[in-house]
Amino acid sequence: MSGMNDLFSIQGKTALVTGGSRGIGFMIASQFLAAGAARVYICARRAEACRAAAAELSATGDCVAVPCDVGTPEGVEELATAIEAREDRLHILVNNAGIAWGEAVETHPIEQIDRVLHVNVRSVFHCTQRLLPLLRAAATVEDPARVINIGSVDGLVIPFWPNYGYSASKAAVHMLTRHLAHALVGDHITVNAIAPGLFPSRMTRVVFDNPEVEEQTVAVIPMRRAGTAEDVGGTAIYLASRAGAYLTGVVIPVAGGVSTIDTTRQVVQ
Repeated sequence: MSGMNDLFSIQGKTALVTGGSRGIGFMIASQFLAAGAARVYICARRAEACRAAAAELSATGDCVAVPCDVGTPEGVEELATAIEAREDRLHILVNNAGIAWGEAVETHPIEQIDRVLHVNVRSVFHCTQRLLPLLRAAATVEDPARVINIGSVDGLVIPFWPNYGYSASKAAVHMLTRHLAHALVGDHITVNAIAPGLFPSRMTRVVFDNPEVEEQTVAVIPMRRAGTAEDVGGTAIYLASRAGAYLTGVVIPVAGGVSTIDTTRQVVQ
């Protein structure tokens, strides 16, 4: 059993989870700490929420809040500078920060398309680029540094909702993941993506705040349930552990089977 524990261990590793104050980011940060990560940094735009989440997570392990907006170049620089001041290497980077906007195609604001793409795509590239020195310092042949990008099943199939910029941005994250994986493999840095389906979060509150909508949405999911912290956190731990060390450029749907079905019949126009 100890061998199996070692296979999926992230003991002693330092991680950063962007957008870690809630939702999927918080779930991954909590599972990393439970799995023995030495320290987990989280960032979020809202300083109070970021610090409150870090305080809650610190009941399990060492969690540090770095309030910043990675949707801006200044925010990425602030984040990187804060981590460089405390760490000489970074083993795991989870690019999770993201936003969404849903509205009918006729009235969907163009400025919201731009905003979503800036946060969901540009920040993934910029955070990875800016933190490369710390990732390279942590990387070895036997134990690569890991970049885990959070895409979405909405980037793989037609979404249920009219979130045009979001779905396009997540498809872009999946392609960027493969491209970065190819570019960084020689540096012993793996780059993979998780494509979550329905998970409880602020972004999906329109589903979970309405029991009827929740029931209708879950009914479309082949596994008939939403995802949990263990589902997405376990996948992230796999990608960050020895078990996932030979995997790069892969997009893993964690969506209860949604990626296997034709969603177009359920799409909200």
